[in-house]
Amino acid sequence: MTEPVTIPAFCDTIAAMALRVSILTREYPPHIYGGAGVHVGQLVPQLRKFTKSVEVQCMGEQREGATAHAEDFPPGANAALRVLGADVAMANAIGDVDVIHSHTWYANFAGLIGSKFLDVPHVVTSHSLEPHRPWKAEQLAGGYRVSSWAEKTAFEDAAAVISVSNGMRADVLDSYSDLDPSRVFVVKNGIDPDEFKPDFHTDVVDSLGVDRDRPLVVFVGRITRQKGLVHLVRAAQQFDPDTQLLLLAGAPDTPEIAAEFDAAFAELSQARSGHVKWVQEMLPRASVRQVLTHATVFACPSVYEPLGIVNLEAMACETAVVASAVGGIPEVVVDGETGTLVAYDPKQAGDPEFVSAFEARFADEINRITRDPALAERYGKAGRQRCIDEFSWEKIAKETVAVYEQAIAFHNAR
Repeated sequence: MTEPVTIPAFCDTIAAMALRVSILTREYPPHIYGGAGVHVGQLVPQLRKFTKSVEVQCMGEQREGATAHAEDFPPGANAALRVLGADVAMANAIGDVDVIHSHTWYANFAGLIGSKFLDVPHVVTSHSLEPHRPWKAEQLAGGYRVSSWAEKTAFEDAAAVISVSNGMRADVLDSYSDLDPSRVFVVKNGIDPDEFKPDFHTDVVDSLGVDRDRPLVVFVGRITRQKGLVHLVRAAQQFDPDTQLLLLAGAPDTPEIAAEFDAAFAELSQARSGHVKWVQEMLPRASVRQVLTHATVFACPSVYEPLGIVNLEAMACETAVVASAVGGIPEVVVDGETGTLVAYDPKQAGDPEFVSAFEARFADEINRITRDPALAERYGKAGRQRCIDEFSWEKIAKETVAVYEQAIAFHNAR
């Protein structure tokens, strides 16, 4: 793997403090549903400490602190085409800025055309990669080819690419071999340990029917192929009899994954009546914080994960983590120190024997921690300390501004 490019040390120079930045994103608080939205929501306030101004262009409903653009043109079109329609409106709304920074393919096209129109550098952050998410063809049909093209074109034209982990950087260079490695930087995701911290109140978990005297395994995330929730539900068949499973998971992305998940969940519910609960509505972040605090183990069975902010959220609440060893997860969860990693090979996803063995190993590692409260506590405390030491949003903002300066220099030299 090509060695990551070292980001020059940030300093509060006049040039840095004079930067005007436009952030382009589909998600922005309070309307967020994934890690990219959490990332942008946390990054923007920190960027404003170290730049002259930061404007935000987002999609969806109007909200404070951003200019929103509806995904409604062309009317009735495929979802990917409507995203491109919003991208054009977004690009048109960009103000007088020095750098444009887009997040996910949903906003990459806006950054690309905005950069061309205004003649300013475009920086992209790779939260995920379309070539690594082929299951999205189930959702978008021909739109998946559109999203893949938009991402590829934007990445290859960008003045700088930010990857949220070293694993993601390797995937970026593997997926887009025409990219100059010297323009691909690593700036990891972060966590606010003042927002996500242990909450020992019990009103939320009591309202959800959690038995606080028995071990609790928690999942928080979307029901997609990427998050691997079906694997966790199947693994739960092998949990110790007194272990509870609580799923904070919204509606499935597609009818296909819905059918697969519903069948697995129904089988589990029948086998472990009273020990498993699925909460479909999105809980407030404060409620999620309390649930994570009371979890014995946070489970992350993702089959693809660039970094995994949700693991940081669990760790910051002093909760042990069992996660699949994919993407950037090993850069967050330290095996044997803050939790346990379970090997997973995406290339063997079609092999029933491999998948079954993975699910069994996942269950074994969860059982090992739920049987040992002292181990769970040790992992949890080490996880919170790791969040404080390594994943500060202020540090991430400074590194991001340093990349902006590199992107401006590259753009001017083109």
